[in-house]
Amino acid sequence: MPKLQGKNVLVTGASSGIGQAIAVRFAKEGANVAINYPGHPEDAEITRQMAQKARGDAAGKEILVKADVSSESDVKAMFGAVIEAFGSLDILINNAGIQKPCPSHEMEVADFDRILGVNLRGAFLCSREAIRHFLPRGSGVIVNNSSVHEIIPKPKYLSYSISKGGMENLTKTLALEYAGSGIRVNAVGPGAVVTPINKAWIDNPKARAEVCSHIPMSRPAEADEIASVFAFLASDEASYITGQTIFACGGLTLYPEFRVAWSSGE
Repeated sequence: MPKLQGKNVLVTGASSGIGQAIAVRFAKEGANVAINYPGHPEDAEITRQMAQKARGDAAGKEILVKADVSSESDVKAMFGAVIEAFGSLDILINNAGIQKPCPSHEMEVADFDRILGVNLRGAFLCSREAIRHFLPRGSGVIVNNSSVHEIIPKPKYLSYSISKGGMENLTKTLALEYAGSGIRVNAVGPGAVVTPINKAWIDNPKARAEVCSHIPMSRPAEADEIASVFAFLASDEASYITGQTIFACGGLTLYPEFRVAWSSGE
């Protein structure tokens, strides 16, 4: 039996990249999937069609829900629509995220606020609404899409790195606070992944080689490899795991420059 059969899940930022892969994987695992998107529905519709194809003839459904996760009113309306459509919610995937490179001393406050608003405020708002729904039911799962940059600094991406550092603490704090209420909260920390947001280095052989040179496994991940970790953490197979970030990074968090024992003189 698929590991998420009959579960109701909301995936934020599911119209492309890792979010799209998560929505497709969860449909394949038997879940009913609410596909959140922030703007035009065309890409979200592609995700819905991919999810339907992955589901095959199995029972289930996909719905599209438009919302800017940094907006409290949008988030409340989104949760209302999802719960009305599915009857309940079992799993929240906080995936929505944005980034913008800029030297820190040149960063505009509006850009800083926007990135923190989507990446961290959005995760808080969605988690709060999910937990309010989970508490009377005595169960629920939240899985956050974090990054290796919750622990690895990323120059010129200050607001993004801050948001992911905050995501680590959000995950741990909510996990501890609600562990006794049947609610599990975890995160996935991807490294380099082949997605549209990384197009600049994916399509540039020299830049791609440079990225891969820092990864012990010598390659970036495919989005469906990351989605499989989300599916595991959302399932009952991870029933005793909470408050953790699982780094799916090809070893990027292992201090890859120490592959050669230069520090010991050997």
